[in-house]
Amino acid sequence: MTVTPLRADAWAHGNPHSQVRYRLVAEAEASSLCCVLNLFAMQYLTPHKIIVLQEDGQLLIDIELGDLSWHRAEVIAQKMRNLINVCEVTLELAEREPMHAVG
Repeated sequence: MTVTPLRADAWAHGNPHSQVRYRLVAEAEASSLCCVLNLFAMQYLTPHKIIVLQEDGQLLIDIELGDLSWHRAEVIAQKMRNLINVCEVTLELAEREPMHAVG
């Protein structure tokens, strides 16, 4: 199995890494979720948890991922805010939760 290395954070190399949570409100368009997730894919990042709810013509999106410097997390949040279908983005530190096997 080939593992793709994480993309180095050149601007904040010495900063501590943590788990972060993005909370977004986006228009309930077919491409909205793909555009948001593509921001992570372009940097070889895979979220640990994604929750999406559709309410009143909007998508409520929660995304968690770890091993990210706060600076890099803020840069990604700003890129999300620039997406045309995204109405609101909140970035916060997330608590580390133990992973549970399903099945």
